[in-house]
Amino acid sequence: MKDFFARTITGLIYAAAIIAAICIHPFGFLALFVFVVGFSLWEFYDMDKDNTGWRKYIGILGGMYLFTASFLYAGGFTPSYIFYPYIFFLIGILVSSLYHITSNPFKNCAMSFFGQFYCAGLISTLNFIVFNPYTNQYIPQYALLIFIFVWLNDTGAYLTGISFGRHRLFERVSPKKSWEGFWGGLFIAMIASLVIAYYFPTLISWQQSLGLAIVTSIFATFGDLVESLFKRSSGIKDSGMLLPGHGGILDRIDSIMLAAPATLLYIELFIRK
Repeated sequence: MKDFFARTITGLIYAAAIIAAICIHPFGFLALFVFVVGFSLWEFYDMDKDNTGWRKYIGILGGMYLFTASFLYAGGFTPSYIFYPYIFFLIGILVSSLYHITSNPFKNCAMSFFGQFYCAGLISTLNFIVFNPYTNQYIPQYALLIFIFVWLNDTGAYLTGISFGRHRLFERVSPKKSWEGFWGGLFIAMIASLVIAYYFPTLISWQQSLGLAIVTSIFATFGDLVESLFKRSSGIKDSGMLLPGHGGILDRIDSIMLAAPATLLYIELFIRK
């Protein structure tokens, strides 16, 4: 009961912080997600015990810079040359491997690059969701919908899974997830999408909302499974201990890692056109 209480309180605070950051002001969104990217990279690099010291901290700063640069570019605050320092940073990762004595420099470089892609690059696609690419106007509603669908999908999958789960979804990676949970989470998100479209018809049609819920739920599940695969490969249960009852930041944001780029493509193809 104590763990359930801690998990519930932490989840509510986390959700409130996300909603406030997205809705109140674009720079509030930037501040929160720069923090999220930084801690995600911290936890990701901790999975590789050889990736420590100054390379780890430089990698974290590089990822935070990428998210900030993407935000400023997507919002029309600066032209594309904002990415030039990041390109030199990526080159520096390779050059620095010549001077960093380690048993496996290839692995270290691969982890550094993949961490940038996984924790910073994928989350940075949120910037191109909250900013309209044609007007550079800040429109947070679609990002908010994505998070709502992810949370409802997670909640529906958990409740359905513990009640009716019999058939394992991907036992090799996540033994507790079930097909019943997957379909339950998807169903809850789909129902919510129709309710949202009914009350906000000027924002999104029911067809667009339903499609967004389906894409979000499917790729959120994949995102969760991918992070579970990484943790299992590293021999750890949670990516960190920052969030009581939930683990680390990476454990909470893993669903968004794949849902954000997938829904960005959906939004561009079927909503913004």
